[in-house]
Amino acid sequence: MAPLIEVRNLKKYFAIDGGLFSRTRALLKAVDDISFTIDRGETLGLVGESGCGKTTAGRTICRLYEPTAGSVTFDGVPIYSLPPSEMLPLRRRIQMIFQDPYASLNPRMTVGDIVGEPIDIHGLAQSKQERLEMVHELLHTVGLSPEHATRFPHEFSGGQRQRIGVARALAVEPEFIICDEPISALDVSIQAQVINMLEELQEKRKLTYLFIAHDLAMVKHTSHRIAVMYLGKIVELAGSAELYKNPQHPYTQALLSAIPIPDPDVEAERQRIILEGDVPSPIDPPIGCRFRTRCKMAKKICSEQDPEFVNLGDHYVACHLVK
Repeated sequence: MAPLIEVRNLKKYFAIDGGLFSRTRALLKAVDDISFTIDRGETLGLVGESGCGKTTAGRTICRLYEPTAGSVTFDGVPIYSLPPSEMLPLRRRIQMIFQDPYASLNPRMTVGDIVGEPIDIHGLAQSKQERLEMVHELLHTVGLSPEHATRFPHEFSGGQRQRIGVARALAVEPEFIICDEPISALDVSIQAQVINMLEELQEKRKLTYLFIAHDLAMVKHTSHRIAVMYLGKIVELAGSAELYKNPQHPYTQALLSAIPIPDPDVEAERQRIILEGDVPSPIDPPIGCRFRTRCKMAKKICSEQDPEFVNLGDHYVACHLVK
């Protein structure tokens, strides 16, 4: 069966002014030639440090940002070949849950209007009564009550606001949802509740997720496969269990070494991999392997050639050290 989402050689560059006394414009390479697929009903985790391009990738895939190059095919339809006027039917099938539940909800709208707005845009309700019933059902689905429909976002906690964002995304009955760090702004005690809710919704509604996060420990439990991103590129892609058991890329190994293990004896014997230096600027990334400036195992070839994405048997790695 063909994958639901197929991303090929996707790039997204932003033009940046050179400065007050400069007439030149630089290019910030936020997403630089990434490729992957997502099967129906699957969750693909996309992880990496802040600023590596995860969110930009998610927004470009659903065409909130226009791509610089590359293609995204959704259920056989090349998204970027469609004129903007023909995107509305596709936007019903693709939705996004945003990272910040405080900034992504209009403070001047009631919860009922926030959740009901997608219903209005796509003409899914035949009457005001049907619309109200749909809003109440959606609120119930995400663990809120119908009485919450008349309140405003500032009256809710962070976890409740994120549930409102989930209800808004579900309003048009999508097939694919991009979850952009949906729990990073929430208290730890609330994070598990939101994750469990998303997993239950996926099972009941046969949803497909792109789960963007920086918490590898959380992604392990939510994703079927995981793609590790560094400075605009995907450096490793494998099944969740395989990636944790057998990480191949030095960057992935460093990330996994930072995850604490709730066993003091095992934790004491583990060797932590400390990354030296700062992440290079995406405006002027290193030539060759982008991770080489922070890799203790870097060789001469790492500064000369960009490593290819090698298939080790459903385990893809972009590293000159891996054969």
